[in-house]
Amino acid sequence: MPGNSLRVRHCLTFATGLVECLCFAGAVFGWASLVFVLKTEGYFSSLCVNTTGVNATQVLDCSGQDEQFSLVFTIASFMNNFSSLPNGFLFDRFGTTVARLFGIFLYTVGTVMVAFAVPALSNLLFPALSLLAVGGLLFLITNMQVGNLFGSRRSTIITLYNGAFDSSSALFLVIKLLHESGVSLRASFLFLSACAVIHLFRTFFLLPRDFIPYPLPDHYTYGITCGQSNTPSSEETTANGNAKMMTEDTPLKSDVPVKQEKSFRECFLSRFFLWHLLWLSVMQLRHYLFIGTLNPMLQRLTAGEPSLVSQYINAFAITQMCGVLCAPWNGLIMDRHKGKPRAAGESEQESDLRATVLSLFLTALQCVLFSVCASTPYLPLQYLTFILQVINRSFLYGGNAAFISVAFPSCHFGKLYGMIMALSAVFSLLQYPCFALVKALDGDPLYVNIGLTLLSLLAFIHPLSVYLHCRRVASQRNESVR
Repeated sequence: MPGNSLRVRHCLTFATGLVECLCFAGAVFGWASLVFVLKTEGYFSSLCVNTTGVNATQVLDCSGQDEQFSLVFTIASFMNNFSSLPNGFLFDRFGTTVARLFGIFLYTVGTVMVAFAVPALSNLLFPALSLLAVGGLLFLITNMQVGNLFGSRRSTIITLYNGAFDSSSALFLVIKLLHESGVSLRASFLFLSACAVIHLFRTFFLLPRDFIPYPLPDHYTYGITCGQSNTPSSEETTANGNAKMMTEDTPLKSDVPVKQEKSFRECFLSRFFLWHLLWLSVMQLRHYLFIGTLNPMLQRLTAGEPSLVSQYINAFAITQMCGVLCAPWNGLIMDRHKGKPRAAGESEQESDLRATVLSLFLTALQCVLFSVCASTPYLPLQYLTFILQVINRSFLYGGNAAFISVAFPSCHFGKLYGMIMALSAVFSLLQYPCFALVKALDGDPLYVNIGLTLLSLLAFIHPLSVYLHCRRVASQRNESVR
């Protein structure tokens, strides 16, 4: 039956996309685990110098090494976000296949570069991690459209994929544990390079050449089907003989009046976009600074005890794996109104927008709580910090993509997603001056953390703005009904 075949394909697309995001896409954010391995291997070790400590004892000062590792992560995280802009335009202009082939190429080159890097060529880490970040992001961007296959659970699927993207940072924990068991860094990254075959299979067989439309037309199909043509046939007609299978080449709106959508410029200059940009930027900066300084922070709190640092790094990486479990809750919060009757005259877009207010508010609240815990120099409390960080990060990126899909026309999703990630990346460059300020304060991040906690309070402006907008629209609608 064509219906059952489509349902199976939808489920396979969803499941394999989840695995792809979970195992590959956001690996760069497991940087703290990889740094531990790289330090063991001696990368940037030439920057460690002998200094005179208290009581005229000789100590090894590796602050220069830590600074280089922080710079690698700063550039990679910047590229992860800033490349969203050209990637979004690439996706909107050329479609899924071209965007994914480009992403697979970048990701594979990045893994090969790490595989063949040696301590004498430590600077190879700069382009390698950046390529991993950009390629992994393209995996996420091209997979988020899978939510369109599951209309009533669209936001849940989008947030689930973003949660899987966060959880994929545990990949570097697996590499760390394998390294401790005797598996070389080169072998691990060559295996990741070989996985390009899996990504190529999904690209051609389980994803469309162009896009998955929303709302989804009846009997819409996509991808290469072994032994069958990708065009409608006599077997693809329904019982009445006049409704054909909808392929991705079939015009979607030939008989439907075209709705006048906002232009990209109008969306970009809207109040929603600007407040959403602030909401994302301040919280993202907080997370990036935390991840980038985690290793030296733990060195400070544990007095440099390697086994204790490794224990907390492992705990942090394990909590990252739970991102895929946390993110769907945000989607469920957004989709909770689906299937319920709407108020008289209320549009679906207005109902969806109203449902985002609670999600935006909870995300901002989580960030403040996470920042307070991260600012407290008490080692056992960092377990709670790790939990709050992964919950907040899952809500943050899933909520970001879901809000853009709700608040703006779908034809601009790739461009707007890319633009907001690129602009937030520029804002995230403030993390490097923050690193320098922490270093100037003898490695004590307390005052910088307090400043970032206060900055995070600005994120509450966005949910308040959306709430006031929804209330104003509802009031106008009620008045017109009277």
